[in-house]
Amino acid sequence: MSLDQIFATRASRMKASEIRELLKLLDQPGIISFAGGIPDPALFPADEFAEAFAAALEPSHQAQALQYSVSEGYLPLRQWIVDQMAGIGIACGVENVLITSGSQQALDYLGKLFLSPGDTALVGWPTYLGALAAFNAYEPRYDQLSINGNRPAADYADAAAISGRVKFAYLSADFANPTGETVDLRGREALLDLAEELDCAVIEDAAYQALRYDGEAVPPILSLEIARKGSIEACRTVYCGSFSKTLSPGLRVGWVVAAQPVIAQMVLLKQAADLHSSTINQMAIARVAERCFDTHILKLRAVYQRRRDAMLDALSRHMPEGVQWTRPEGGMFVWLTLPPGVDGGALLERSLDTVRVAFVPGQAFFADGSGANTLRLSFSCTDEAVIEGGIRRLGELLRSQQPERVC
Repeated sequence: MSLDQIFATRASRMKASEIRELLKLLDQPGIISFAGGIPDPALFPADEFAEAFAAALEPSHQAQALQYSVSEGYLPLRQWIVDQMAGIGIACGVENVLITSGSQQALDYLGKLFLSPGDTALVGWPTYLGALAAFNAYEPRYDQLSINGNRPAADYADAAAISGRVKFAYLSADFANPTGETVDLRGREALLDLAEELDCAVIEDAAYQALRYDGEAVPPILSLEIARKGSIEACRTVYCGSFSKTLSPGLRVGWVVAAQPVIAQMVLLKQAADLHSSTINQMAIARVAERCFDTHILKLRAVYQRRRDAMLDALSRHMPEGVQWTRPEGGMFVWLTLPPGVDGGALLERSLDTVRVAFVPGQAFFADGSGANTLRLSFSCTDEAVIEGGIRRLGELLRSQQPERVC
């Protein structure tokens, strides 16, 4: 029996995540991993969650915690999100908020909602690998989003017209995965102008927005559009948030903020997919967020800033000439560009065999398969001493393996 003969055509575009596969290496002895873009479990507010789950299972709450619930999400959590959004310039009501099973589910729903086969999604070169995985199932074509470039909207539209039209531009504007870069105010305004000309949506992935370590915060794209148009109901930007990088990834709680027509359609998708996100997890997240979100974020920022600084310092001392890297103001990632001809995938194989350092080759983050001479490093789960040793080993490997190119 060969079931693959009856799979839908979209199945051919579904591929295993290189990052998920690399995470399997973390349990191997002696590996220094800069691969997984995951929070440090030592920093989880475990005691607060223990208390929150105990409270959810008290007799007065357990029926609600363990029962089916509404697809939109737990109302107190949605209200907390409304208050948080107001603090960053996004005026909305609970009717503009949908709770999802992590922001990854939100990206899947948005791909399903907007993309017909052949439609165009504008994404960065590189962009978040999970977004490509979510969108791929809906058979789009991709075009390179160049926010501060000179490419006119008509050029995007003409290229898309071959098989459909431009449906949305996707980006992580703050400390992007994988590059760590932030889109400046001018770029965000330019993106809104482009979206207006193309009459397409903007998907703003804000998974790392709370993790700023220095520099001045830039208003979210949705807040800029609300300022232009006066109301979220007139906006085309869809804001995707997550508790995965701040409180807990394992509870799988994210959210979407958008105009009511978008939320209404996403609610229908959620009803068809999983009915609702785990109620008890939402209750626990709401309780912990109400009690310690702001103080916990300060703790995360302090720890991750030290690790970012340690990685940037180590790179400056140990990387050979010809290697370039980003200098993020927040988030969890540093992006390396190697000299032309140095392949990140081949380098990873050698690294694991010899110096025992893991990272993510950059090619998987490019929709067109380019970027072979790039890689992503994460500093979130390694302390300063380990970062120093790992970057030193990686620099030595680059020198020994490609002396004609990097020395």
